[in-house]
Amino acid sequence: MKLYPLFADLSRRAVLVVGGGAVAERKVAALLGAQAQITVNAPELTPQLQRWVAAGRIAHRPDAFREAWLERVWLVVAATSDTELNRLIATFAGLRRIFVNVVDDAALSSFHVPAVVDRAPLTIAISSGGEAPMLARLLRERLETLLDHSLGALATLAARLRRRIRLRYPEPAARRGFYEELFAGPVAALLRQGRPDEAWQAAGQALAAPSPARTGSVMLVGAGPGDPGLLTLRALRALNEADVILHDRLVSAEVLELARRDAERIEVGKQAGHHHTTQDGIHALLLQHARAGRRVVRLKGGDPFVFGRGGEELEFLRAHGIPYEVVPGITAAVACAAYAGVPLTHRDHAQSVRFVTAHCRSSRDTLDWAALAQERQTLAVYMGVAELAELQARLVAHGRAPSTPFALVENGSRPEQRVVTGTLAHLAERAKAHGVRSPALLILGEVASLATSLAWFGTPPLGAAVHDIRPARTAGPAATDVLAAVHRA
Repeated sequence: MKLYPLFADLSRRAVLVVGGGAVAERKVAALLGAQAQITVNAPELTPQLQRWVAAGRIAHRPDAFREAWLERVWLVVAATSDTELNRLIATFAGLRRIFVNVVDDAALSSFHVPAVVDRAPLTIAISSGGEAPMLARLLRERLETLLDHSLGALATLAARLRRRIRLRYPEPAARRGFYEELFAGPVAALLRQGRPDEAWQAAGQALAAPSPARTGSVMLVGAGPGDPGLLTLRALRALNEADVILHDRLVSAEVLELARRDAERIEVGKQAGHHHTTQDGIHALLLQHARAGRRVVRLKGGDPFVFGRGGEELEFLRAHGIPYEVVPGITAAVACAAYAGVPLTHRDHAQSVRFVTAHCRSSRDTLDWAALAQERQTLAVYMGVAELAELQARLVAHGRAPSTPFALVENGSRPEQRVVTGTLAHLAERAKAHGVRSPALLILGEVASLATSLAWFGTPPLGAAVHDIRPARTAGPAATDVLAAVHRA
């Protein structure tokens, strides 16, 4: 974010607009709405600007711009067709630490005028930082169709009740629950129907009613592999309803940015050899916050039920009588393969895919290596970066061809994604050469060769292309049998 968003109170504060054309007129109209004390400096004015001067709503200086006019000004708008004059105004304003907007010149501007959706006192501002004003206007048009005009009346009603609500509900979580009912319940419906007196009466009744017992709950949410665009709508809603968010280390900062600003965030991540919080500690935190009546989101990278210990956490919650829900996420194997251009199944070459984790000896020793080494299937190996040499050796020893292609996807779906390709015979060697680190997912099988030709996201794959797989089609599509060799780590 390059610009710091803020809303300025310009009521009864001096603002100078230099320029008297159509653009200046639009700027003055918006400033009048903010009740600013406006002076327009221009030799000639549009008819509307002249009417505002005649009505005493704005002041007019027809002579040439003077630096002294900035003495008591809070804000300046340069809206002339004279580039050098605009630059001079911006320079003088900068020297006096006065915010200036130079129309159609983002580089000279220290503030930008956003596109506005007005539901006074509720205001939504959209800015592209001066880079794409037409895009901001397009978004404004879309929001205008989505936001009911009764929202302004709802905001006014909430403002009138604010002090009473704070006294009635001093605890933030309870207060938030009341507001959610106020904004989404019968009061809002009455305002949409144009019945403000009945809405006010209903709000007062709701405020006087006994406080409902607040029951805490836990929502187990899959955050996906990192790209915030892969969050489900239900996951986004959960993040904005949460009082507390317990998140894994691998949940991206971009995903966390979508959460409600005042939610308490607790990192409970684990990293190989460094457990920031034990699983028992996570259970204790879930219980503590849920029993305190809070809505808890347990935010996990990928999908909670694919090597995420989601089942263990639900078993714990059920044993302690805590209500819970589950919001699935896109698991790393599906997302990393898609962002690397690798189809996990292919009707000529991979009729099954196995999801495997092998990050510790206890899990590796329980795997059916002979089955994993079979051809015509894809292996998706989670959390295996530190064990690539042993994976390579075991698979080759059990019959997997050393020439089998692989794609190692690091930071899949994120801007820093890297894909390393090669064959099984050189898996550990190539990973070491390119310094591959967690989080990374290994895709092994004939389909991995397509990473070279079907890459579409991020930088091109690192490594020489392996043999392509495009023989003639078989007589009919084979049934896809998705298998999971899932072992609890």
